[in-house]
Amino acid sequence: MPAIPTTDPVDPVDPVDPVVDAVRHWLSRAVIGLNLCPFAKSVYVKDQVRYVVSKATRDEDVLDDLERELRLLEETDPAVIDTTLLIVPHALQDFMAYNDLLYFADRLLRSLRLQGTLQIASFHPDYQFEGTGPDDIENYTNRAPFPILHLLREDSIARAAEAFPDAADIYERNQATMRRLGHDGWREWMAGKSDDES
Repeated sequence: MPAIPTTDPVDPVDPVDPVVDAVRHWLSRAVIGLNLCPFAKSVYVKDQVRYVVSKATRDEDVLDDLERELRLLEETDPAVIDTTLLIVPHALQDFMAYNDLLYFADRLLRSLRLQGTLQIASFHPDYQFEGTGPDDIENYTNRAPFPILHLLREDSIARAAEAFPDAADIYERNQATMRRLGHDGWREWMAGKSDDES
């Protein structure tokens, strides 16, 4: 009897997909290059980041993709996939709609009994922190080329926090980095090439 083929839990990503390419550039240049997240580099260089491009065109359909990716991440060995970037290029373009969806994303996390195991971080092209203006440079710490739901493992965050005892200061340090750069400096920095780009 022939063996039943197993499916690799990591779907192959089209190496020329412009959406994934833009997100990889942002991750390498902004998140890692500006050290906005000191935990990101190790999983990036080990190829433990899963990039998933949602085909959803309606905001509510993103939750179906999110449920699938939460389940997959929870069931997969962290050495294979430590974190997932669910990229949404065709929906959630309005930041307020995206922000509203985060409430339902959190409810989904709880309904799957994954709270305390996984968490969801948020990035959006028009990200705006409460109490800031839409053009304030501090918002750029969470601005990405497309709406993104970043799925993280709580265990990985805990280990990273032990390795970086000043993790609580990251938010303030990132905002200070953005203020030093300013809008022109940000644009110039992001126009540069990453170390892994030819």
